[in-house]
Amino acid sequence: MKTTETTIQSLFFPKTPQHITVHLPSSKSESNRALLIDALYAHQTGKHLALDNISTARDTVTMQRLLASKDLELNVIDAGTTMRFLTAYCAVTNRVAVLTGTERMCERPISLLVDALRTLGADIAYLQADGFPPIHIKGFQARQHAVTIRGDVSSQYISALLMIAPLLPNGIALTLTGTVQSLPYIQMTLNLLQHFGIQHTWQAQTIIVPSQTYQTAHYAVESDWSGASYWYSVLALGKDLETVHLFGLKENSLQGDNAIIKIMENFGIHTHFDSKGAVLTKKHTNNALPTVIDFTHCPDLAQTLAVVVAAKGGGVRLEGLQSLRIKETDRIAALQNELAKVGIHATAEGDAALWIPQQAIQPPTAPIHTYKDHRMAMAFAPLALLFPIQIEEPEVVVKSYPHFWEDLGLLGVGK
Repeated sequence: MKTTETTIQSLFFPKTPQHITVHLPSSKSESNRALLIDALYAHQTGKHLALDNISTARDTVTMQRLLASKDLELNVIDAGTTMRFLTAYCAVTNRVAVLTGTERMCERPISLLVDALRTLGADIAYLQADGFPPIHIKGFQARQHAVTIRGDVSSQYISALLMIAPLLPNGIALTLTGTVQSLPYIQMTLNLLQHFGIQHTWQAQTIIVPSQTYQTAHYAVESDWSGASYWYSVLALGKDLETVHLFGLKENSLQGDNAIIKIMENFGIHTHFDSKGAVLTKKHTNNALPTVIDFTHCPDLAQTLAVVVAAKGGGVRLEGLQSLRIKETDRIAALQNELAKVGIHATAEGDAALWIPQQAIQPPTAPIHTYKDHRMAMAFAPLALLFPIQIEEPEVVVKSYPHFWEDLGLLGVGK
């Protein structure tokens, strides 16, 4: 494989090994939560937690750098999780700061979190457009502990509030309205809180976290199930490939994207676990594809599965995509644009569903544009097992999976 001076990755793997082993990156979802909890613990006690296997993804490196920074302006670049977690952290710790990011980051809404923090007692001002970064956090004076927030926009808002709750004088009573999306990410946060000594109750739609002190504990971050999803795609599309061994994954994972296990059973991929991780095995069956796949609780898998579905013949409706419009790019529109280049004309059904029709996939008519979105690059890369493709801006994978292209090289000699 070779990255050209015009930052286009050209790929083609006409023949692959039968078996490969992949050392996946650490989960940035777990890493960023653990780092925020560590910072909150340090604020309470002056000490730090024992954390192992922290992700080297750019989002996590950015989180570490900004948590340690004394600067007034904190630039999160394009890291949405970092923006949301730092907003809550700076507020509750009375850290005066201006939070900003890339042009796209400043187009991603943050009003639900800001409104909730204002209710709790934060003094936060918008510096440009109301409801969007950059924001100026000026201080915090506790007011009330009962807060209501929508559950169908971003679980990161909810997780941010839950993690700062122990530092609030009266904790928090957080009521979620409507349908709760990305539920496993909220549960991940609650499980990590419990691991570090924080108790909570969840009754009906209200989560109560009392005021309390974080406790020291060792924690080793698991490998990333979102990153694992691309290898499920590789195995599903690769003709010669029979097994993929993914190191560092746990059978009892905190990550919601382990939903890929059940989803990919429909595509003939079986998963079992050994002492080193997950072993993916291909079953040579001709199972009919499911007519609907729901991503309400695992939206980061949607791009991966959209491409697999298209390559496997289509006729599938992808649901639960409500949050995709406000990600690194408008992921629904991006999928439509890039699938069209391989002969698949997907239809958006509002902001929550995408129909992948039964059309024959074809070699691309142009390079795949990534829209500065790491998941677009990695979702489309497995198509190189079917025909030559080119991926623009391959460096975007540094956001979550810095060594993705090196790992993909295990498939053979790309061009």
